[in-house]
Amino acid sequence: MKNILLVDDSALMRRVLCDIIESDKRFRVQDRAVNGLDALSLLSRKTYDAVVLDVNMPQMNGLELLKELQKRKISAKIIMASTDTADGAKVTLDALELGALDFIHKPTSALDCRNGTFSQGLLRILAAVTDLEDQVLTTAPLGSVSSKPGAVRTPAGRTGAVPAAEKPERRAPAPPSGKAVYNPGTQIVALASSTGGPKALQSVIPKLPANLKVPVVVVQHMPPGFTASLAERLNALSEVTVKEAAEGDVLMPGTVYVSMGGKHLNIVNTSGRYTIHYSDEPSREGVKPCANYMYESLMDSRFDRIVCVVMTGMGADGTEGIQHLKEKKKIQVIVQEASTCAVYGMPKSVVNAGLADQVVPLEQIAQEITTNVGVK
Repeated sequence: MKNILLVDDSALMRRVLCDIIESDKRFRVQDRAVNGLDALSLLSRKTYDAVVLDVNMPQMNGLELLKELQKRKISAKIIMASTDTADGAKVTLDALELGALDFIHKPTSALDCRNGTFSQGLLRILAAVTDLEDQVLTTAPLGSVSSKPGAVRTPAGRTGAVPAAEKPERRAPAPPSGKAVYNPGTQIVALASSTGGPKALQSVIPKLPANLKVPVVVVQHMPPGFTASLAERLNALSEVTVKEAAEGDVLMPGTVYVSMGGKHLNIVNTSGRYTIHYSDEPSREGVKPCANYMYESLMDSRFDRIVCVVMTGMGADGTEGIQHLKEKKKIQVIVQEASTCAVYGMPKSVVNAGLADQVVPLEQIAQEITTNVGVK
């Protein structure tokens, strides 16, 4: 049985969250804390399998607690469960950078917390961060609706363009009208990540050189409203241009395109140019965006070689798509090494399927990408 520390200033919310957690016989709430100071005292003396942490609390809030844990070098597996995770993407990204492994939006009403979407999502994340993921029934992280993996399909369901975050001084030039951006024989990098991914991406994307020879497309499992802030933060740290991918974006070398949350990202050939296209099928592998769709959309592309990168995350997203892609294209699969993953679910699935060509620590992934695709 896994021991959980629950940190929330609301007595009613503590009761509700405790009931949800202990409804699963694999978990028990060993201790409850009413604020960050209370939690800090407990974490200084005890070890827990996971911590469920609120953000807005008196005396010491959730972000202040994370900073103090870093300062004191106290290790803990922390899940943010707060109304702030929905209202402010910046707060959530700050928490993830400060060491939180994942987050889930906590409804403002205690009654709404008892619904299946929130309770199942919380239990799934707890199972993943406490190494019980293989025992979890298929439920959806981050409040999405789970569905069984789908078959390979043709992208459908166009959406409107999404405002993108770019550095004006490094904006990729528009391609010549009517001319292909890529000739046959070119490459692309397609990266997938989930739990622990936002922080892990900061160890990869900023290390890519500005003159990277190819574009990079990224599916990071996040709900709508968060990926634009993630792209902006990565862009500020990186030599390459990073943006939230917008419908119709033409892929350009040295640019990283982060899929927006709530839609599935596909790469399609439009008049000889590779562009972003979003589709709106149901969740697959319990997530939306789903990396399987990204990989499968490349099956009929003219790319000679596709570098697939699978990093930290719960579940098995990416494995099925890479399997299908390998049937039709030459691919190189780089997988994050287990000890450097927040959750070794997605990489483990790829390794177990026999699809991994390289298994490398997080800090070496950027170099391996660059070595594989080259610079201009």
